[in-house]
Amino acid sequence: MINTRFTGSITAMATPFDADGSLSVPSLKAFVNRQIEGGINGLLPMGTTGESPTLNHEEHGEVVEIVVNEADGRVPVIAGAGSNSTREAIAMTRHADQAGADGTLHVTGYYNKPTQEGIFQHFSAIAQETDKPIVLYSIPGRCIVDISLATVEQLVARHPNIRHIKESGGQVSRVDELKQTLGDDITVLSGDDGLTLPFIASGAEGVISVASNLFPTEITELVKSALSGDLKTASDFHRSLYPLFRDLFIEPSPVPVKACLKKLGFFPTDRVRLPLCEMGQDNLAVVLDSLQQVRENLKTADTVPAT
Repeated sequence: MINTRFTGSITAMATPFDADGSLSVPSLKAFVNRQIEGGINGLLPMGTTGESPTLNHEEHGEVVEIVVNEADGRVPVIAGAGSNSTREAIAMTRHADQAGADGTLHVTGYYNKPTQEGIFQHFSAIAQETDKPIVLYSIPGRCIVDISLATVEQLVARHPNIRHIKESGGQVSRVDELKQTLGDDITVLSGDDGLTLPFIASGAEGVISVASNLFPTEITELVKSALSGDLKTASDFHRSLYPLFRDLFIEPSPVPVKACLKKLGFFPTDRVRLPLCEMGQDNLAVVLDSLQQVRENLKTADTVPAT
């Protein structure tokens, strides 16, 4: 098994589309390089932010391959490979392994509403098919079911390649519970930008971030400062970035972040795929105003220059 520990700032990458709704390959390649040049510690293509539910299997595989090849070993690549079908999740994991990804991210069986035993068997079946790290993804708001602490403990005890969890349940106490029970055997990553600072203060080791699509350098500095114990600098970044932490989910992700990526000129369009749709004008005005506010905050704060 590859002994890889994913920590720091990891971008849950949005996927750029051209005007006709097809994958924009040049934009994706440029975006990978912009992220790495911005200091990001890892890339996660084909998570929910990448619109994994609405890309077909061929597109999904192509995005993973492009990101792996363009990153070229400069940062770890964790491929989203989650599904509510265990067989499908295994197939996507095998593809990610063959493409050269450093690990995969997996959700519980959304819509299926499996029991904890079903969740255990789901992740176990996947773990047995790869020697690379698996990141558990706990997001009950989208999947309805959570991964219980007992199930995480059972998975960690059984599988040496399950040592990470992305926590998106909105509870700081969950970090305390995981670290009290499993200590250094589990690496906790925040799945919510707005909770990154309190999560790290409670023992988390990083974030899988949406906001870093826009501000990779600043998110990286926030996380690095928090991990080093410089809470003053981390708090300054948190306050400067907070308007976007709040408003990037004013509509379902990745709709708001793609609107911002288009505004900044990083994506050619803000196209998303149905059943998601482009933002309504009122909410668009709110999120673009927050984007501008953050840029102004970062220019005036005693931090790194704004993107």
